[in-house]
Amino acid sequence: MNDETSEDAAVSQHRTGNEAVLTVLAPSGPTRGVALVLHGGKSRSFEPVQARHLSPARMVPFARHLHGAGKKHGLEVWILRNSVRGWNGEDMTPLKDARWALAKIRETHPGAPVYLLGHSMGGLTAICAADEPGVDAVVALAPWLDDATPASAVAGRKVLIVHGNEDRWTSPAASLRFARRAASGAAEMRYVSLRGAGHFMFRRVGLWHRLATGFLMKAFLERTGVPGAGPSASTAALDRVLPPSGEALPLVL
Repeated sequence: MNDETSEDAAVSQHRTGNEAVLTVLAPSGPTRGVALVLHGGKSRSFEPVQARHLSPARMVPFARHLHGAGKKHGLEVWILRNSVRGWNGEDMTPLKDARWALAKIRETHPGAPVYLLGHSMGGLTAICAADEPGVDAVVALAPWLDDATPASAVAGRKVLIVHGNEDRWTSPAASLRFARRAASGAAEMRYVSLRGAGHFMFRRVGLWHRLATGFLMKAFLERTGVPGAGPSASTAALDRVLPPSGEALPLVL
């Protein structure tokens, strides 16, 4: 799909000279919080990202699922399409794009809590960008982490990492090591291992969606205290699969 012409897109903004693109899915009423959705990519590539590429297209259903759960409660969803496809070593291009997007969010909605959702390289980006002001919670799906990924970035944040145990593109073991390193500093740390699931989230897709949306919606509703909201269907679905926080890592589903 073309994310710039989506019927739900209230605003599209282009980063001057660099062509990163933001698409905004507006809430039904006033904006009480903003989720930023981040896609995957390659280790090294300066090829511009197109909407037709699989990495950004893969995250559109996640953005829509989250928007469907949160729009009536005031959650706005921003979808970032990176300027180029690669992480590019020390350039860390997607992280620069994400920090630009987060600055735009703060400019547009000062003081609103922010929620990050990323897959693969986007999961790494979400973890690294968690130190930005206003970030409350992070979900990283099959993230591209290693032992050099700084745990300090998620200090004081609520974090959910979900990784399929059959992932051959990014390392479930490295994700679990990161979760254990970061757990003491995070406000909450969850690691879920999905049996039989691989990197691209084709298998058990409904559970990937429920975990991501449920975790962020629960954090959002707890943070904002939306009047009359109560537990949402998404948080109820999350509570059915996740035990109370404080359980030993990992949880295997």
